Amino acid sequence: MLVIPVYDTLLLPFVEIHVQEDVFSEIELENIQEEEEFLVVPIKKQKDRDQLCQDDFYSVGVLARRTASFSQEEQRLMTVEIGDRVHLGEMSIAPERVEASYDVLQDVQDVSERDEKAFLREFKGYAKDLVENLPAGVMYKGIIRRWKTMHEAATNLGAFLDLDSEERYAILAEDSRNRRFQLIMEGIKRLVGAKSWNEELHRKMSEKEEKAYKMMAIKKQMRVLEQELDHMEEGNASEQEMFAERIAQAGMPEEVEKEAKRVLKRFAMEDGHGSEYGTLYEYLDFITSLSWKEEEGQEIDLAEARKVLEKDHFGLDKVKKRVLEQLAVMRLRGKQTGSILLFAGAPGTGKTSMGQSIARALNRKFVRISLGGVRDEAEIRGHRRTYVGAMPGRIMEGIKRSGVKNPVVVLDEIDKLGQDYKGDPANALLEVLDPEQNHSYVDHFMNVPYDLSNVFFLCTANTLDGIPAPLLDRMEVISLEGYTPTEKYQIGRKYLLPKSLEQVGLKKSQVSVTQGAMKKIISDYTREAGVRGLKKQLDKICRFAAVEVVEKEADKISIKERDLREILGKKVASHDKAGKKNPPGVATGLAWTQAGGEMLFVETVKTKGSGKVHLTGKLGDVMKESAELAYTLVKSDFWDSAVDFEKTDVHIHVPEGAVPKDGPSAGITLYTALSSLMLDKPVKPDLAMTGEVSLQGKVLPIGGLPEKLMAAQRAGIKKVLIPKENEEDLRDVAEEIKEKLEILPVENITQVAREAMGIERQRR
Repeated sequence: MLVIPVYDTLLLPFVEIHVQEDVFSEIELENIQEEEEFLVVPIKKQKDRDQLCQDDFYSVGVLARRTASFSQEEQRLMTVEIGDRVHLGEMSIAPERVEASYDVLQDVQDVSERDEKAFLREFKGYAKDLVENLPAGVMYKGIIRRWKTMHEAATNLGAFLDLDSEERYAILAEDSRNRRFQLIMEGIKRLVGAKSWNEELHRKMSEKEEKAYKMMAIKKQMRVLEQELDHMEEGNASEQEMFAERIAQAGMPEEVEKEAKRVLKRFAMEDGHGSEYGTLYEYLDFITSLSWKEEEGQEIDLAEARKVLEKDHFGLDKVKKRVLEQLAVMRLRGKQTGSILLFAGAPGTGKTSMGQSIARALNRKFVRISLGGVRDEAEIRGHRRTYVGAMPGRIMEGIKRSGVKNPVVVLDEIDKLGQDYKGDPANALLEVLDPEQNHSYVDHFMNVPYDLSNVFFLCTANTLDGIPAPLLDRMEVISLEGYTPTEKYQIGRKYLLPKSLEQVGLKKSQVSVTQGAMKKIISDYTREAGVRGLKKQLDKICRFAAVEVVEKEADKISIKERDLREILGKKVASHDKAGKKNPPGVATGLAWTQAGGEMLFVETVKTKGSGKVHLTGKLGDVMKESAELAYTLVKSDFWDSAVDFEKTDVHIHVPEGAVPKDGPSAGITLYTALSSLMLDKPVKPDLAMTGEVSLQGKVLPIGGLPEKLMAAQRAGIKKVLIPKENEEDLRDVAEEIKEKLEILPVENITQVAREAMGIERQRR
């Protein structure tokens, strides 16, 4: 039978189509009579007829017959009725004619009439979306409504579907009607999606261009309108009038008001087009947004302040006492007075939140200004307006943000101030925190004085090491030593757990954490002096409970110890424990870190050598000097006359070598470890110590004693040696810690040797 090859055309059985006769231009059609059948077979690539071979044809085609020919608008058209799908057999290809044998293929009737109608209805819906905005859309919608089968619909829209030639052939070759319809739907869905994306892209581009045009036109109109409004008696006030009114109502001091009016005159001369217009506008907006009027005096209710502090914080009695003293003095003096308070302690001990409580107790606005990483003095004092992008400093920006003249301002992380070629921001804070100077503080951006004497400044720091001495001298240090396990338990139960439940939308009655579980969280899943880590773990538990309530509709969730592994994972805290027996040369010390106290083990060993001392464990310069000093003290003693120091090398190691360690408080620990090594006598395993040592053998005071004693109690230590001069610091240690430890103050290394090894130190 005669074969007509076609390329990239969607062929489907049992439809009637109108095509241009040149579609079949590869073969002369004059010999095909009306009603005569022929085969229409798709080819893989567009080729000339004399280049075709059998491999160029797909193996499935359709039977067709020409039913009519007619002309329309100077085009020759013909009507072709498509019949069954066929599988091609042997082909005969000649220059004038292509013929082939075939077998008729049967469709798999795996789609019901109802489902086919559903396919057709969905297809028509997509087709109508495609022609929605076309000029002849109404006419096309009429044609779409007349489609009766999926084959008819797909054939009529086939030239436009988002399908390549392989996909078009796959539709024809598919025996399953259901799968065939799905492939057709994929083609039109991709077409609709591409159209939607193009329309969205065009819309966005148009909107962007329209917005730019509108903005340009509006700006031009605004300039004209502003000029016209200047001559009108009624209407909205201009920017100059607005600022003039704000200056008049601000209650500025005479000097400040004079400067503001001078800048306003320059602003009026810019007329909205000058180079300084933006800078002058920002200046006037900032200076008129500040609160200049004296705030009405509010009598401080000390009893109410005490209630607020007790409600917001558990423990911290020393801190609360000092804050109440400050408030009492303020009430008597009627103004802000006294030292600037510096809360120093580990993260999570309540430094910043104490500032929030003070603000609530005083019924004032609260502002937090973070100073961590500030290296430029202009960040504090502000930039001079001669610079492009000039801004006020953080202090005045915070005052403006509060909207009042007497807020409570917390300068957070003051120990993390930096310093570079742009100046020292710590020096800039000297004036801010000096009650004798800050009544006329001048920010470079403002260039006029502002009274900061009514501001209640508080500072926070993790450690005092990074704070310059002149700045530290302006402040009174209040240490927050950290919380004991009992205090953490109460804080977690009374404060943190209710807050976490509220954050996830649960009620207190829906979730309970047993006493054992709470204590296990504190001991095994936190490693800090504060409670920030405890808050994170309780947040995890509340999120777990939220899932249980939502998914399983549980009425009440009870968290027990055995549940923690599933909810929180493996333990994150691995606190060191005192050993049952120490070999000679090992001593246990106590160290302070920003996360609280930790155990510090010192290990020593001697080998044959030439009198050298090796130090490992990532020790800082101060700790290296302590080790050298301790070794000199040991050499000066007649502990073991058999030891030849000139032929003996000593290796001193502090485990956890990746952790930096520094400070002088390990002096007596190093001395004890070396003495134990030379005497071959072990140190008591349940004893720890802390203290700096001098070359004369005196034990000197150290810092961080409360945190160190907490670490000792946690590790199972029974006895602790501390410097005699630190005996007064024991008042800051919680009673529950002191009750579990035998704390022995020592003055010299003779006492240390006696308590650590049970021997009397001898001198050369």
